[in-house]
Amino acid sequence: MGRQADESMATFQRHAAYRGRMSKNLALVAARVARNLTQEEAAVLAEVTKRTWQRWEDADPPRPQPAQVRRLQSSLGLPVEQLGFPPDKNRIVVEDGRGGHDLEIRFPPISTAPARPPASDYAGIWLSRYEYFSSSREETYAGQHFVVLQQDGSSASVRSLLGSASSTMSMDLAIDGVVLTGTWVEDTDKTGYYRGKRYVGGIQLVADPSGARLAGKWVGHGKDGEVNTGPWRLDYQAAATKATIAEYDRPPND
Repeated sequence: MGRQADESMATFQRHAAYRGRMSKNLALVAARVARNLTQEEAAVLAEVTKRTWQRWEDADPPRPQPAQVRRLQSSLGLPVEQLGFPPDKNRIVVEDGRGGHDLEIRFPPISTAPARPPASDYAGIWLSRYEYFSSSREETYAGQHFVVLQQDGSSASVRSLLGSASSTMSMDLAIDGVVLTGTWVEDTDKTGYYRGKRYVGGIQLVADPSGARLAGKWVGHGKDGEVNTGPWRLDYQAAATKATIAEYDRPPND
């Protein structure tokens, strides 16, 4: 029995080592070929683009979204665990049954922003980052802006620096200790995918103990009128002065 177990383990390790050298997701390729489907035909059944399907057949493919998982399993007759995709325990997209999507980040990254006095004065320059799932493009995207937060007592206004993104974003917030609640507005890039459309919604953020991060969730409507949610966070960068505003009036990745 012990010898059989050792041989089985050796066989498993050889297969695992071989898989590590593979340049394709052979599990998905084999499942598709076994159904006598071309990439184009498989993509149609899964209701994705051919390019998305090709990315799935690459080595280290991105994990499909929940709706895609269901269509994959239905069209190929196999559970997603047997199709070569990695597990994603931290980031999930949940359909709400009414056409909307809730993007959840279970374990958000730890703040690396400089520490600052917690809860009370949130004024300064922050890096704003939100994430959303685009149902039409079947991908998760992020929007980033450097913003200035101005506070007067229990009220705060947030405005994006014009040079930090091709869209403009603003928030108006009520402050109750470490909790900030309010509304947001984004006017998208007129030459971009959303063609200048304005999106509005609600937001609630909670300050972490360092005072350097505000993290929470947004809620808002999509381009087809559905209601979606996703994560939003602000990371403190610097006090707002003429010099620092000029320094941060640029895209965040520069």
